[in-house]
Amino acid sequence: MEGIQESSRTRTAEHHAALFRPLTVRSLGLANRIVMSPMTRSASPGGVPGADVARYYRRRAAGGTGLIITEGVAIDHPAAVDNPRVPRMYGEDALAGWRTVVDEVHAAGGRIIPQLWHVGPLWGAMSKIVDPAVTPMRPSGRWGTAGVTSCSGEYVTHATRPTRPMTEDDLAEVLSAYVRTAVTATELGFDGIALHGGHGYLLDSFLWHDTNTREDHWGGDLVARSRFPAAVVAAIREAVGGDMPIFFRFSQHKQQDYTARIAETPGELEVLLGSLADAGVDVFDASNRRFDVPAFAGSELSLAGWAKKLTGAYTMAVGSVGLGKPLRDSRAAGAAAVVDNIAEVDRRIASGEFDLIAIGRLHLADPALATTLRTGASLTPFDRAAHEGSLH
Repeated sequence: MEGIQESSRTRTAEHHAALFRPLTVRSLGLANRIVMSPMTRSASPGGVPGADVARYYRRRAAGGTGLIITEGVAIDHPAAVDNPRVPRMYGEDALAGWRTVVDEVHAAGGRIIPQLWHVGPLWGAMSKIVDPAVTPMRPSGRWGTAGVTSCSGEYVTHATRPTRPMTEDDLAEVLSAYVRTAVTATELGFDGIALHGGHGYLLDSFLWHDTNTREDHWGGDLVARSRFPAAVVAAIREAVGGDMPIFFRFSQHKQQDYTARIAETPGELEVLLGSLADAGVDVFDASNRRFDVPAFAGSELSLAGWAKKLTGAYTMAVGSVGLGKPLRDSRAAGAAAVVDNIAEVDRRIASGEFDLIAIGRLHLADPALATTLRTGASLTPFDRAAHEGSLH
């Protein structure tokens, strides 16, 4: 039977004291360590977030969530995002929509930052209706070697055909688009900037050796492969100034292959993340399918834990908080169940392993999740419609 596997009815707020400690990152003051993880909703027709999107985010702010990171938002570049229902951060209509979102979240006492997104090699994965004149942005013209993936066979066959590598003009235009979009976000009143640098998307495709086989300044060893993402971070830092926090999502796994890795050892990860930290990243968002899985053999430390240990920056963990297994797995192998692993999250924050926890599906099922955790109420029983969710 789907539902609560481990009761939380006797839980009190004191059990989760670390979750409710405040945290300040540059100008961003957070009341607690609970973050709404970015989740694509595809609910912005024409790329314009409407009043329903504003209400959706406001409800989470009103529910006590310390920080909201929006769904991925297309930067101002023609190959950024292929789904016309994904919101964009350019154009008067879209910007007016985002201004309403920001105002609504702030009115509810919340903080919100946008996740700036360029899909890079994965152009075409989200929509079958794409402009054939648009060339996907790929460092070396490679989609990547297909491995364990949820992408359709039809798409993989098409996507694995090589395209032209990115030119110096392409690189300059993309970098400029990131900066332009970040500045726009600050002007709209967002509380920081988040960059999607994981899952095989554009910034990650420079870090991954399988998609970056360049032999120029932007490819080669680990330092060289980190140069373009670091250049984007540095340019944004210069443009937005010293007050705005910058978050950077990274991952080992890719949409092309869930078993892929950008770093085989902590030393390799230190090189990649160190370049980004030096460029201006304040918080590393360590995207993993389970927040508590050891990142490297011989240590129980999570990916977020290693990122903090290696860089000294703040870090955020994410992955299957409150769930027995990732929903992607449960679709293939039976129902997921709600598992109250919040105490383990709290323990790791209290120990200093990581600083923030990003929670996705529980926020869809329960907009007042932070209040639920603070009061010790039970987690919402598993319901696929609620946990995969819409703009509830």
